[in-house]
Amino acid sequence: MWSPFKALQKNKTLKYGIPMILLVVGGSFGLREFAQIRYDAQKIKKKLDPALEARIDIEKQPVILEEEYEKMRQKNLEEWSNIRGPRPWERSREYQEEQRAQLGRALGAPGPAGGEVGPAGAQAESP
Repeated sequence: MWSPFKALQKNKTLKYGIPMILLVVGGSFGLREFAQIRYDAQKIKKKLDPALEARIDIEKQPVILEEEYEKMRQKNLEEWSNIRGPRPWERSREYQEEQRAQLGRALGAPGPAGGEVGPAGAQAESP
């Protein structure tokens, strides 16, 4: 009578395989339940009174599209010009002075040639 039971105890599939399969399948169901509890708790925590939620949404988005449109309409875009910045291999101070000179010529006013003029008429040194 005990011989079939001893044969089953020696079978490695029954001894190790079935408990492993039960652990993996049962763990997946258990994790699903715990994850569902987590998401339900987050949903309850996020739920607010509708009046309070309306106030919060307005505070989150203080910029209104119509206000930004009015600001853009007030700016004079006809006299706008695109001035590119210096590239990494160009010396930035020299390039800025050149851009200022070109902009001054385009507007009709001569720009400073060798840098900005200080208070006593001396030129400021560029670092």
